[in-house]
Amino acid sequence: MTLESTTTAPRGAPQLSHLLEGTDRFLVAVEIETTRGLTMEEPSSKTVDLAHQLADYDEVDLVCLTDNPGGHPQVRPEVLGQQIMDRGGEVVINFACKDYNRNGIESRLWALGSTGFRNILALSGDYPAEGYAGQAQPVFDIDSVGLLEMIRQMNAGLFAPARRAGDGADQSQITSFYPGVAVNPFKRHESEYMPQLFKLALKIRTGARWAITQIGYDSRKLDDLARYMRLHEMDVPLIGSIFILSAPAARFFNRWGIPGVAATDELRLVAERQGASPDKGRQFFLEFAARQLAVLRGLGYRGVYLSGRPSIKRVEKILEIERSFGQKDWEDFAREIHYPQPEEFYYFEENPDTGLASDTVNRQYAASKSRGARLKRRLSLPLSYRLGRLAHGAVFDSDSLGFKIGRAVYRRVDRSPKVIKNIFHAAEQATKVPVYGCKDCGDCSLPDIAYLCPESQCVKNQRNGPCGGTHDGYCEVLDKECIWSRAYDRLKAHGEEERMLERPVVFKNGALQGTSAWANTFLGRDHNAAGKDDDSRRRE
Repeated sequence: MTLESTTTAPRGAPQLSHLLEGTDRFLVAVEIETTRGLTMEEPSSKTVDLAHQLADYDEVDLVCLTDNPGGHPQVRPEVLGQQIMDRGGEVVINFACKDYNRNGIESRLWALGSTGFRNILALSGDYPAEGYAGQAQPVFDIDSVGLLEMIRQMNAGLFAPARRAGDGADQSQITSFYPGVAVNPFKRHESEYMPQLFKLALKIRTGARWAITQIGYDSRKLDDLARYMRLHEMDVPLIGSIFILSAPAARFFNRWGIPGVAATDELRLVAERQGASPDKGRQFFLEFAARQLAVLRGLGYRGVYLSGRPSIKRVEKILEIERSFGQKDWEDFAREIHYPQPEEFYYFEENPDTGLASDTVNRQYAASKSRGARLKRRLSLPLSYRLGRLAHGAVFDSDSLGFKIGRAVYRRVDRSPKVIKNIFHAAEQATKVPVYGCKDCGDCSLPDIAYLCPESQCVKNQRNGPCGGTHDGYCEVLDKECIWSRAYDRLKAHGEEERMLERPVVFKNGALQGTSAWANTFLGRDHNAAGKDDDSRRRE
């Protein structure tokens, strides 16, 4: 008898949480990409019909709705999600941070909670693309980790409405969101892959209850991720993504058409060869997806997330094909579905018997963490980073004598006439702008990212780890190496890379824009002071 057959969903509990935590069921989730235009008109009406069909299909556990995917303006997912819930379907709202500031995000969360939505996939979001009258200005006021922290606090009832005269004590409003997150293990370089894992750990500490991989075609990397999570006790259910491939899609991915999705030349050639067949490869690609699904099940994943605009017939066919496989067939499929990027990094050594991951940590990686290897790395560190570390230890470390002196000085400056404040601020900018590209945000994260400025060097202003969109270590938008990859390399030279995200969630305070970051640090106005307060609250 299975766990599923002996467990009953608690009254009022979110169905997804029950399925993941109260059963051993392998879940099937299907993504629907919303459209631009009125839902009652073509082609949106076809999307609505598909949503209704999936909601009525017993073998589909979740319908997941996109949030302006690719940065394009489309109907908000909750519009279609309400119709699915009305038909008894379970809905996951993909919630991206690119289009809203934190007030808009909080407002939207209250609306989602008020209308019965509980399952939230927290995403930073794709960089905006062409829309109405040109390209929109991205927001990225907070990222996926900041969204998780907001959800965590709302679930704890920490967002109380303002007290009105005569009403007595505030009444806390408690939500019941069940948040999940995305992780991208399909990275070529160590400096890309490891920060993804560190960020996943931060997301879990911040309240993520389940995780979904981004799209990739490498069974060994899927196994590598799952083993790493078990080794580091990241005890959340893991769901694997499968994009139903086609020859055009493979070519698009191969050209890096979607940030974070890598299709190698070898995979593109296979897809093009199959696409040249009389049925344009339709049967092959359905079986390919079914084999990927079997691999996920065999590796111990808790479910599959199907995307690629799947019709109900394609979903049915994939599940039918997968049911026809033998119990051990997935092991052969795992060897076949292995399309790594050139010299791709893995955390674990390969198991020669399976072609998957072993339990042995990558020997070359382990050797690179030796004292001698780290000292050698330090020789190539840029002067700006060395100066930053030196200044931080001597002046900005709150336990240093320099910090105590700086605090005393800036207390006097803070009480001085504006002209004195401006002189000190100008001196600060004269140092930080040429060395770090400072944008005068007033809430400095240079020490958080190995003295790399997220305001000037990250288009998404990611202060809590990298997004999933890098390609070969480079930013998805700018033609430069991702600041988090660079930060990893810098910190590794000092043996600090594994702790790069072991800290409170960073929220930039917009009220400090244009003010002295040094003054704000010494006088406890920036996110560092807020983080310490948050740590104290959690300990209490």
